[in-house]
Amino acid sequence: MTIGQIVAEVEKHPTHHVVLTGGEPMIAKGIHELARQLREQGKHITIETAGTISPDGIACDLASISPKLANSTPQAGSIEPTWIERHEQTRKQLKVLQGWVSSYDFQLKFVLSSHLEIQEIEDLVKTIGVSIPNWKVQLMPEGVDSLKLEKTRSVLVDICRKKGYRLTDRLHVHLFGNTRGT
Repeated sequence: MTIGQIVAEVEKHPTHHVVLTGGEPMIAKGIHELARQLREQGKHITIETAGTISPDGIACDLASISPKLANSTPQAGSIEPTWIERHEQTRKQLKVLQGWVSSYDFQLKFVLSSHLEIQEIEDLVKTIGVSIPNWKVQLMPEGVDSLKLEKTRSVLVDICRKKGYRLTDRLHVHLFGNTRGT
């Protein structure tokens, strides 16, 4: 779709909020122009990003930043080793994260498979070097079925209560299962 077609499609729907997501929307050709045109239409723009690409002044009302934790690294044997190395080298871009949190309203969203990743999150938040209140940190359980999500979520609830983080779930998985396009 062209940018004009996307904007026209958005206009067909009675919404004020638009989420630009992807894989990584910041690498999409024309993303800055799309965000600009959506802003001109009066839309509230949330960008879901891994925080590895500089915002470069993009129109954005809320940056939903999901830095990749060590659990996101593909397992050896599942992918070519050079891609694993590349993922590890690029998954944390501190200067880029600083640019996002210094320039935009933001939330940091972390997908966790276990409570053991909390220390990695706390270390990363400190390393960003910008004061980040705990309420801007969201924890999301990893999983593709409701049973797995419930198991991880029950642990995350206690962590959120103790630390003042927010909990977010994967409603689409509960409603539709592990299906593409939801």
